Amino acid sequence: MIEKFKSMYGSGIEALTYVGQNYITVDRSLIPEILQILRKEEQFDYCVDLTAVHYPAREKQFDIVWVLYSFARNQRMRVTTRIADGETLASSVPIWATANWLEREVFDMFGIRFDGHPDMKRILLPDGWKGHPLRKDYSILQQDKEWVQINLGIESGQ
Repeated sequence: MIEKFKSMYGSGIEALTYVGQNYITVDRSLIPEILQILRKEEQFDYCVDLTAVHYPAREKQFDIVWVLYSFARNQRMRVTTRIADGETLASSVPIWATANWLEREVFDMFGIRFDGHPDMKRILLPDGWKGHPLRKDYSILQQDKEWVQINLGIESGQ
């Protein structure tokens, strides 16, 4: 499968293995096509998880990570890509319905938007919450104090 991808996309794909887990790093522009192929041709029929990791010192600050599973192969695959702050990715909800809430969580916690998502809004935090708490440059104590004071009218316990 990896050889097929490398012959089709060349340097846009890098295949790696870590402690027996396969993963591929994919150029952002190839993500929609690669995810479609993994679903339709390679039988990765379940999107187990979708998350992000923030590296504020890098130019492309975010790694986006899809954890996929193939029941037919009994195999997991991780797909990663890097994006800069403010960039968007195509939604993978049309490929896997399970990506719906996962993409909303990534938006809520990191501020990353997915183009074409059917309901891109916060899922864990209140609508009025400022910022995205899983970014490493986020001040949770300041936001907690502000939100609690404004919305509950009391001092925060933090």
